[in-house]
Amino acid sequence: MTHPFLDLAPLGADRFAAIEDRVARLLSTEQDVVIMQGEALLPLEGAIRATAGPGTTALNVITGPYGQTFGDWLRDCGATVIDLAVPFHTAVTAEQIRQAFAERPEIDFVSLVHAEAATGNTNPVAAIGEVVRAHGALFYLDAVASIGAEPVLPDAWGVDLCVIGAQKAMGGPAGVSAVSVSERAWARMAANPRAPRRSYLSLLDWKERWIDGGRKALPHAPAQLEMLALEACVERIEATGPNAVMARHAAAAAATRAGAVALGGGLEPYVYEAGDAAPVATTLRTPSGVVAAELVARALESDPALPLAAGGGALAKEMIRVNHYGADATPGAVRASLAALGVALSEQGLTVDVEGALRAVERAWRR
Repeated sequence: MTHPFLDLAPLGADRFAAIEDRVARLLSTEQDVVIMQGEALLPLEGAIRATAGPGTTALNVITGPYGQTFGDWLRDCGATVIDLAVPFHTAVTAEQIRQAFAERPEIDFVSLVHAEAATGNTNPVAAIGEVVRAHGALFYLDAVASIGAEPVLPDAWGVDLCVIGAQKAMGGPAGVSAVSVSERAWARMAANPRAPRRSYLSLLDWKERWIDGGRKALPHAPAQLEMLALEACVERIEATGPNAVMARHAAAAAATRAGAVALGGGLEPYVYEAGDAAPVATTLRTPSGVVAAELVARALESDPALPLAAGGGALAKEMIRVNHYGADATPGAVRASLAALGVALSEQGLTVDVEGALRAVERAWRR
């Protein structure tokens, strides 16, 4: 029996390196880019454990659940952690970062999530990067959700460790991920006695066995199908044009927000200001007395493929996520999601205007 996924020719070092180069071009970076053979949690954790230790004082920005996870990892590494938490319906500001530095000048590491798909906010990384660079701290950025939906520019923003994944706005595989690493970050790892070595988490192993050797011999067998899928994903973005892909996500976000407001029924954007809202996904707050998880379950009965989900944990009571990313960054996906939510809200006895919502979607998408 033959199958297109089986009996493939080995993925050699040259092709692996070429895929890394294409990812680097997508990020407009001259930094080293390492494609790690696992979901994005692998480089996210690996980069923290490589650069943080008992001598680290970290400013950990929390605008959603991933920021909380990063704080846990940093503490586990022995770092002193200063959490800067902002309400999930907003974004952190560069001024808040500057104030944190003024209060704790010993901060030498900053961890930040660019876009929080889980809460629907996005943070102003360019402005924050200027403040971090002036202070001299190492800058770690989770851009897993933002890449493909909005600009991600580690060199221009002074980001030392920028982690991306392909499974959201890029419309690619979840089984591989990448991190760009600055020379400052490599130096921090080399000086950290607790940095993972001889470990699947180890970035230093990749540097010594792959990058320093001229990328001639892979340190282990690559995840071939996922690498080929990543290559195809990046090729598709290149052919369409990154700006066009980002514009499609921005249009989906604007249309979802406008449609939800026009729908009524007490549904409203969870992130108050449109400028703080992420283009990768839009979060909505349910009206009082309506449980988000139950409303989503009812909406999905009409079409289980709709890009709808309830918020995680306690947010499952009040938050709906419209995951309009990748293949679902389309007018059709936005219209169908809002129409299904409208039906579910009307069944709760709430007054909605589905036709008005659909008209608002069309108007917003054309702008």
